[in-house]
Amino acid sequence: MLRSFLLLALLNISLFAVHYGEVNLNSKDVEVGVAFDIGQFNENVEPDVMFVGAKFLYADKRHSDGYIPAVVDKSVDSNVTSGETISPYYELNFLMIKQIGNKGMYFGMGAKMNFTKDYFSVPLGAEFKYVIPAKDLIPMYLHGSLYFAPSVLSFKDASDYLEYRITYDVQVIENGYITLGYRGLHTNYELGDFAYNESWFIGFRVGF
Repeated sequence: MLRSFLLLALLNISLFAVHYGEVNLNSKDVEVGVAFDIGQFNENVEPDVMFVGAKFLYADKRHSDGYIPAVVDKSVDSNVTSGETISPYYELNFLMIKQIGNKGMYFGMGAKMNFTKDYFSVPLGAEFKYVIPAKDLIPMYLHGSLYFAPSVLSFKDASDYLEYRITYDVQVIENGYITLGYRGLHTNYELGDFAYNESWFIGFRVGF
């Protein structure tokens, strides 16, 4: 199932006018994402400013912590504290981002809809991108994001949601980037807090 999803996601990257496609990996988790530049489809929208996208994260319990909710696969003994499979994380997202001044700093505001089994939230947040001033060496970038959904934007068994990410990107070829990053996704429940995924990852991003 996972292999089929990855092949389908990569096929979609090649078939549509996707602005970005990305794959992030570590020894236990795999994350696939796409982002469509609305400006490529609507001449009334400035390119490289407004995006809609989706993400999928297939995570391992060994990168989770706290209260164990229904996202844990019940086919695995609940007494096992490592190696359990948790339900995949799905996300739809929207982002508006624009350069501030002329020093290589970008700031954006976004919204998401994310869900796992028995969990659904609509977090709001902010993102930034900084162009590291070493273009003569190799193009490098820092990205960061912070999203939060309070209880009023959390549904099903959810109490709140918190996500933070930071990545360091190196452009190795035109429209091709190597990424090193860290993410924290906290899908907290009414019955207890749950760090769905806390992990480092390495990946690549391609732009069109």
